[in-house]
Amino acid sequence: MGLREEKKQQTRAALADTAMGLFVERGFDRVTVAEVARAAGVSVNTAFNYFPTKEDLFYDRQAEVEARLATVVRTRPPGCSPLAAVRADLLAGLAAGEPTLGLNPAAKAFWQVVADSPALQARGREIAERAEAALAPALAEASGADPADPLPRLLAGAIAGAYRAAVAEIRRRIVAGEPAELIGRSVSAAVTQAFDALESGLGAGRPGSR
Repeated sequence: MGLREEKKQQTRAALADTAMGLFVERGFDRVTVAEVARAAGVSVNTAFNYFPTKEDLFYDRQAEVEARLATVVRTRPPGCSPLAAVRADLLAGLAAGEPTLGLNPAAKAFWQVVADSPALQARGREIAERAEAALAPALAEASGADPADPLPRLLAGAIAGAYRAAVAEIRRRIVAGEPAELIGRSVSAAVTQAFDALESGLGAGRPGSR
């Protein structure tokens, strides 16, 4: 990585970290981008160059989240079905404390800011919808389906919906103050059962299973 790119990444991280501190302290809706820029020691224009909207400052990893399921499907090992790949990735993330899942006591403040802001809740739904939309063509590629076939989009809804529900369960229980270790075990067991149920309908020989 070149010095210029490293500097850009440092500025981006500083803006995101500064913004999160202010959002947690005062609430998302009561903080302006100008205040974040001033606290981070950069101009407002610089802040908007890195983050076009205030919601982008909060969800600074949204591009990664939106692409995750499609990437998991496209990079799965030979012989592994898309469904199995997503389940394995989710279980591995739960075991490892993947930051985007929010399974960490420190994530309570993050989730509480979301709970207090309709704007962030709306953006969260948009991110989930884009993740589902990105998954559909990956499933179509996996099965060789015609681009006009609606089936991959319906299957994407089922798989992404299960993933989204797991994250929602984590969020609810972290905000309630339950221990992260207990939540991890419980959600992992539920994910295994849920994906087993999906596998019975989307298993070997079904579209998207190759």
